[in-house]
Amino acid sequence: MFVVAHISDLHFNGTEYNRRRNEITVDYLNRCADGIDVLLITGDIADTGSPDQYREFLATIRTPLPTIATIGNHDHLPTYLDIVGRPENSVFDVAARAGDSGDLRIVAVDSSLPDSSSGLITDDTLDFIDTRIREVSSSTRILLAFHHPPVILHMPVMDVIRQTGEKRLADLVRSHPNIVGLVCGHAHTAAVTSFAGKPLCLAPGVSSTLKLPFEGAGVIDPTQPPSVAFHLLDDDRLATHFRVATGE
Repeated sequence: MFVVAHISDLHFNGTEYNRRRNEITVDYLNRCADGIDVLLITGDIADTGSPDQYREFLATIRTPLPTIATIGNHDHLPTYLDIVGRPENSVFDVAARAGDSGDLRIVAVDSSLPDSSSGLITDDTLDFIDTRIREVSSSTRILLAFHHPPVILHMPVMDVIRQTGEKRLADLVRSHPNIVGLVCGHAHTAAVTSFAGKPLCLAPGVSSTLKLPFEGAGVIDPTQPPSVAFHLLDDDRLATHFRVATGE
């Protein structure tokens, strides 16, 4: 079984409030580290994309876990690459353990657009995904990761800034049967739905939780604690568990 710890929407902004929520989250993950294969971060690492916010991220998210990350609409790619030094599109390979029928490859890509809150996976990025899938064995399970959900979530404030052009992504997903699921963030809510016949799982926001329309006035629910998603892959089936990140 492979275990992917998934967090999103950290929104480092220099405040003690956001930093503390991130500290609690990483402390919780580090206590579980022996059972986790990789930490995945799906964007909005910074709140405005300033250098200090990425330095705060590097100083706070300290973990022994191998980590793969991509960016979101609040991030600034040139600054992210300068400070963090990781490509916006990348892969992470997890070797098969005894009893597993194949390896796992996580393909994490940038769905953000310059000067826009909405998302789009460009044709070049689709080509990147396709190439990274075709270069491994068909027995290798693929988990796709990006920031913007490509579906309506019935959250009006987020649905207007979701990922568009999704039919192209759906066609790619259908062409690769070894894709076991897709994961993202952006909506600051723990949610599970489907896309192109595959599970689509959203990590809750570390920095905040956004309300559904029937949960009362306002957009942000300040009573909700930081949370994480654990994606467990056994054979070709993906199971996702959500947990509140608690302090010791």
